[in-house]
Amino acid sequence: MACLSRNAPRNARPLLLSALAAVAFISGSAGGRAEAAASGPFLAHQALYELRLVKSRGSNAINSVRGRILYSFSGSACEGYTSEFRQVSELDSGEGKVTLSDLRSTSWEDGAGKSYRFKIDARMNDADPSPVDGIAERAGNHIDVKLKQPASKTFTLDGAVVFPTEQIQRIIAAAREGKSVLELMVYDGSDNGEKVYNTLSVIGQPIPGDRTIPGDRTIAAPDPSTANDVMKSLTRWPVTVSYYDRDAKAKDGEQTPVYAMSFELFENGVSRALVLDYNDFVISGALGKFDVRDSKPCN
Repeated sequence: MACLSRNAPRNARPLLLSALAAVAFISGSAGGRAEAAASGPFLAHQALYELRLVKSRGSNAINSVRGRILYSFSGSACEGYTSEFRQVSELDSGEGKVTLSDLRSTSWEDGAGKSYRFKIDARMNDADPSPVDGIAERAGNHIDVKLKQPASKTFTLDGAVVFPTEQIQRIIAAAREGKSVLELMVYDGSDNGEKVYNTLSVIGQPIPGDRTIPGDRTIAAPDPSTANDVMKSLTRWPVTVSYYDRDAKAKDGEQTPVYAMSFELFENGVSRALVLDYNDFVISGALGKFDVRDSKPCN
């Protein structure tokens, strides 16, 4: 995610937000981009996250936050992955200053990571919307991006850049291999459609499901995912992904992330216990509702 201003979330990742993307592994894609074989399809689902303020830092204090993230995922490796995301947030900075932001995004990503289509509509208070609409196509050792909005434009990206679904694939693949750190360049169409982020993912020790530990297991903050029969036997990992502006210059040899998000990532792509750190303030996203959706397996 980025920021609309110092006090308001801006173009939340259409992932969430890659972090919220439920995806499937690909057992080998064009150019060998997928690095791990599939252990099975990942879960089509809809998740509702309830947002609240955890803490506020610095001079731009936030008194309270309330809002929701609604995320839906469907698709398969053969037909591609579709995600729909909406985040509505109300931030109260005191003295009657309330900022309402409304972000909507839809995206489709080819199962082999060759193509990525996205539409994002960000609104803040009564201001005019700031839409982003485009498509990115992988061509050999580079990526061609064609934007329709906010302005018609064509440009190329480094071929090492990955799209949001592949980002999640690689995080889970790294977790399965016991890796604790993963660095990737990610493009998701956020901001003005031209931003590429350097990301650093830190992966914690696996949290095994009930299938490996007999009896009941105590979970500090249970939610619908931990109670779901499909989910409770699955392994998950604590993950923190920091997003850095690739074009910004580091000060004193160290660069501060634009934002970071922490979550527990299940092996089927579902995320819980979301925490979004915007530097000036931190928001938590508790999973309030979780529905498993029907999906069509590849033939």
